[in-house]
Amino acid sequence: MLQNGYLDLPRGKIAAVVTSLEMTKRVVAYPDPSIISWQLMPQIKPDPDWYQLLFERVGREWLWFSRLRMSSAELKEIIWHPDVLVFSVRHEGHDEGLLELDFRTPGDCELAFFGLTAKLRGAGAGRWLLNRALEAAWARPIRKLWVHTCTLDHPSALKFYRNAGFVPVSRQIELADDPRSLGVLPHTAAPDIPLL
Repeated sequence: MLQNGYLDLPRGKIAAVVTSLEMTKRVVAYPDPSIISWQLMPQIKPDPDWYQLLFERVGREWLWFSRLRMSSAELKEIIWHPDVLVFSVRHEGHDEGLLELDFRTPGDCELAFFGLTAKLRGAGAGRWLLNRALEAAWARPIRKLWVHTCTLDHPSALKFYRNAGFVPVSRQIELADDPRSLGVLPHTAAPDIPLL
């Protein structure tokens, strides 16, 4: 049983409170913006180097690191799986967002990765991308769409998902090696999260 109070983390570790949310029926999350300058690009058997570069660009501020520590072979096992869909968000000829839907558990879809580079944040692209994610997820016979977010993510992420119709169902504490200490991400990543 966890005790109340503060727990010291060793140097080189990070901690986050993770909230899992789920949706059990399709909803229309948000109205699409009136002007759309983005394209959703399906990525069939994406190149692992391309994927990791986009993953790092999208997630650097939030210390996304899980896919950066994988070998090409490990990453291909996931992103080349027939029940995993990978999309990029194209804007002005560049990939500026990442969407990954994981259907490997029968009846479920995990919104595994969802994010935009700083260039597209605040312009309605997140609402637009979530609508595309909902369309793609519920196009299959699923009972549940779920996502998890944490206190290292964008400060509005939890509210964004809840406003879209996701319901919180569980909370966990995640401890991990700080990817900046390991050299997986540069020391300048996530400047709002102190590197100890």
